[in-house]
Amino acid sequence: MSLIPKLLLGDEPFDPFLSVVNKCPVLNTPTDWKETPDAHVFTADLPGLKKEEVKVEVEEGRVLQISGERTVEKDDKNDTWHRVERCHGKFLRRFRLPENAKMDEVKASMENGVLVVTIPKHEVKKPEKKVIEIEEIKG
Repeated sequence: MSLIPKLLLGDEPFDPFLSVVNKCPVLNTPTDWKETPDAHVFTADLPGLKKEEVKVEVEEGRVLQISGERTVEKDDKNDTWHRVERCHGKFLRRFRLPENAKMDEVKASMENGVLVVTIPKHEVKKPEKKVIEIEEIKG
């Protein structure tokens, strides 16, 4: 006998637990942020979406925002659903960028449902060192 309720095993033709999950108010959009010597690179998985369904914006000067919406598939009244697991709805990811990001040079591309946002970096000047000579006090 299983300790996991049958409802959670997904043995029912239509699983009420999953019907709640698929209506996520804000979808989780897996996004990687990598910093290279020249840029900040964001890679987001957006399977099934076209570039027209995704927005990339810069807000408040230093906030990168990736948003959009995955719409529900049109339903024929004669169709019988046995499983509904894919989420639909709006998604939103925001990232506060460091000062070395060139916000006026943001570029984005999308291929096979993978969004890549590249933000070049300013060269950060290292603080100059000033050697202070130590005086000898004779008493």
